[in-house]
Amino acid sequence: MSDISMAGTDLSALDRKAAPRSRLAVALIELALAVGSFGIGTGEFAIMGLLPNVAEEFGVTTPQAGYAISAYALGVVVGAPIIAVAAAKLARQTLLLALMAVFALGNAVSAVAPGFESFVLLRFLTGLPHGAYFGVAALVAASLVEPKKRTQAVARVMLGLTVATLVGTPIATWFGQALSWRIAFGVVGFLGALTVALIWLFLPKDKVQDGASPLRELGAFRRRQVWYTLGIGAVGFGGLFSVFSYIASTATQVAGMPESAVPAMMALFGSGMIIGNLVGAWFADRNLIGTIAGTLVGSVVVMSVLSLTAENPYLLSVCVFLVGCSVAIGPALQTRLMDVAADAQTLAAALNHSAFNVANALGAWLGGLAIAWGYGFASTGWVGAILAVGGLGVLALSVASERRSRA
Repeated sequence: MSDISMAGTDLSALDRKAAPRSRLAVALIELALAVGSFGIGTGEFAIMGLLPNVAEEFGVTTPQAGYAISAYALGVVVGAPIIAVAAAKLARQTLLLALMAVFALGNAVSAVAPGFESFVLLRFLTGLPHGAYFGVAALVAASLVEPKKRTQAVARVMLGLTVATLVGTPIATWFGQALSWRIAFGVVGFLGALTVALIWLFLPKDKVQDGASPLRELGAFRRRQVWYTLGIGAVGFGGLFSVFSYIASTATQVAGMPESAVPAMMALFGSGMIIGNLVGAWFADRNLIGTIAGTLVGSVVVMSVLSLTAENPYLLSVCVFLVGCSVAIGPALQTRLMDVAADAQTLAAALNHSAFNVANALGAWLGGLAIAWGYGFASTGWVGAILAVGGLGVLALSVASERRSRA
C-alpha cells in the first residue's frame, strides 16, 4: 500500500466536517498564526544584523557571538521531533498556546540575559518550539479549507515568516543598532505574547484526535516517503542559504556595490520570498510534485546564472530576487509531508522545519568552504546549484519509490 493511501487531507476533511467555519473566522485564525510566524522569523533573522552589538556588550568576538545563531538552529532541529512526540495527546490549540508562550518568554528573558553563556543557552531554549509551532500551524491552516486550497492556506501562515525578512528583521535590526539589541528581543517577545492572545481569542479549542499517542507519531520514521521529503528540503533548499548567507559580501566585493546597497539587496531577497511563497503555493495546489521539481530546476538555472554574472550589479539583483522566490518549495514540501505521513501528522509537519534548518547549516557551511578554498563569493551560486541538483535526485528517488509501491 502506498504512503499516500492515508493522506493528511482525509484528516483535514474530518476536521472541517466537524467544525465548519465562516470565511471571517478562518481569516482571523490564519492571521493569528501568521503573527506568530512573523515573530519567529523576526527573532530568528534579526540577530544576524546585531551580532557586532551582542559581541561588544558581552566582550566576545563577532564569530563567537555567532554561537547564539547556531544554538537557536540546534534548538529548532532538536525541539521539533521531541515536542511533536511528547505532545501527541495535546489538543492543537493547547499546544500552539504553550509553544508561543515558551517562545515569548525565551525572547523576553534573552533581552535581560546577564552574560554570554546564559544568552546562548536562552537562544537554544527559545529555538525549541520553532519547528513544532510551524508544523502544527500548518496542520491547523490546512484543516480550515478544502483540500485543493490547503497549500495556499499553509502559505498564508508562512507569509508572516517571509514578511519578517522584508519588514520585521530590518526594523528590529535598526532598533537594536540605534538603541539596544536587548530592545529588539523584547519586541520579539511582545510579538510572541500577542500571538498567544490572538490564538486564544480566535482558534477554538479542539479535541485530541482519536488514537493519538507518542508511538503513533513515531510511526512517521517508518515511512520512506517522509524521509525522502525531508531529504529534498535538507539538500535542495540548502542552495538558498548558501547564497543568502554571503549575499552582502557578494554584492560589495564582487559586484562592487556600496554597502548602502546591501539593505536594498536584502529587500529584493525578501520580496522574492513573499512572491515565491504565494505563487508557489497556488501552483502546488494544482500540481504538487511538478511545483517541487520546477522550483528545484529553476534554482539550478538561477544560481548558475548568479555565479556567471555576479560582477554585474543589475543581473545580480535580478538573481537575488529569483533566489528568494525559490522559497516556493517550502509550502509544497509541507503539504507533501501531510500526504505521506498518514496518522503521524504532527511529527512529520514539525520535522519539515528541522530539515530547513539542516539546509541552513549545510548551505552556509558548503558556501563558506568554497570561499575558503579560493573560489570567491560568487561560487556560492555554484554550491547552491549543486545542492538543488541533489534535491532533484532525492525527488526522483521519491517518485520512483512511490510508483513501485502503487504497482
